[in-house]
Amino acid sequence: MRGDAAGLPVPDLSGLAAREGMDPVITRHRHEVKRRTLTVLSATRITPNMLRIVFGGEDLADFTSLSPDDHVKLIVPGAGDQPEMRDYTPRAFDAAARRLTIDFALHEAGAATQWALAAKPGDRLQIGGPRGSAVVTAAFDWWLLIGDETALPALGRRIEELPAGTRVTSLGLVTAAEEEQRFDTAAELTALWLHRPAAAVADPAPVIAALERLQLPEGRGFIWIAAEAGVARAARDHFLTRRNHPRGWLKAAGYWVKGVADGHDKMLD
Repeated sequence: MRGDAAGLPVPDLSGLAAREGMDPVITRHRHEVKRRTLTVLSATRITPNMLRIVFGGEDLADFTSLSPDDHVKLIVPGAGDQPEMRDYTPRAFDAAARRLTIDFALHEAGAATQWALAAKPGDRLQIGGPRGSAVVTAAFDWWLLIGDETALPALGRRIEELPAGTRVTSLGLVTAAEEEQRFDTAAELTALWLHRPAAAVADPAPVIAALERLQLPEGRGFIWIAAEAGVARAARDHFLTRRNHPRGWLKAAGYWVKGVADGHDKMLD
């Protein structure tokens, strides 16, 4: 189902904090860290600025990714003799077929983006990880997922892995309508999109304005946020202070930091 983030009243969530007495919401799992050599099977533009590459190989036989926001290290050629490593989300994984899908947001011309743009079937790439997974284990009445272009792979995977009947609202932060994506899910999805210009992708103001107009369901809800670090922090603070949402029912991460090459703040304090 489609919608927009405008014209929606703000609910009173003050009563939720008193109901935070749940079992641990997130459990952490460690995985064996090893390098795997994969082969490019296909490369497809799913939007003008999102490139999907499907990898295959027997090295994926023991690959494990338990959470939609896991990260693997892509090891790509650097400017000099040393390779560079970049974090990317496993968008999908088919264990039986030994296939791993990774989406590349083409928002900058870094080493990983340059490699992805030139990738063709038969090319090979090494990856490492995931080092671990943070799995949301508690049952919730609803989910709210907020993510910019760099977080859409994790957001989309979460939506598609939620079970039938789960209520989930997503707010995708993109530059234009052509960057919106469709998700195939059994969950009860309300997909909202906020368009902001490329020059404002690190500006939290339009995101907070949309959140102020967003109505959330009653009951226990888990909120997941991933974007530029300043945007993610502002959105997190909105829910913790303006909405009085329980801190343990929220996870926020800065997938990139404006002005910092390969910067991130995966677990905002």
